[in-house]
Amino acid sequence: MTRRTTIWLGAALLAAAFASGAAAQSATKKDLVQKILQLQQSEIEGVARSIVERPAAQMMQEAGLALQRQVAPDKREAMGKAIEAEVKKYIDEAYPLVRERAIRLAPSTLGAALEENMTEDELKQMVAWFESPANKKFQQLGPVRNAFVQKVLAESMATVDPKVGALDAKIRVILGVPPATPAPAASAAPRPAAPAARASGK
Repeated sequence: MTRRTTIWLGAALLAAAFASGAAAQSATKKDLVQKILQLQQSEIEGVARSIVERPAAQMMQEAGLALQRQVAPDKREAMGKAIEAEVKKYIDEAYPLVRERAIRLAPSTLGAALEENMTEDELKQMVAWFESPANKKFQQLGPVRNAFVQKVLAESMATVDPKVGALDAKIRVILGVPPATPAPAASAAPRPAAPAARASGK
């Protein structure tokens, strides 16, 4: 065997070993990324729900303002319940569709970014954190975080509502739209019938 042949064979074996190692590392990274996506599926589903609920929440807010300003008090409750029923129907129909797309797109978007930008060691660290008792305990605080958001919203409405009304009025002026009419007052109770005229001569 000539020296040139020996060098060529050595280079070929080295290249094959490198390719095999790279392929193994790539397979390991793909497995780690898949594991991360599985561990984060609830977060992916949360993104899908947020996409669906955001416009519904905005419409509910606008509808609430309209009810306060343009609907008689005695009709607000019934109309509010009808709107809530339609919003729930929309969410029940739209969320499964968006959830399916989010889960399907995650590997080619989030997964591809993780595989490209994270090392194998970093991916292992992420898996270890997501599977750790500390993270699982933190995830159980989700209702507490939601309660915090709801409390901030509830205590901010009195401050924000007048500003929303002022903004609405300014936008109407810019658009040349008539100002929102205040809610009509509840119908006054009918006045008692006038007493019958006394019979003449009495």
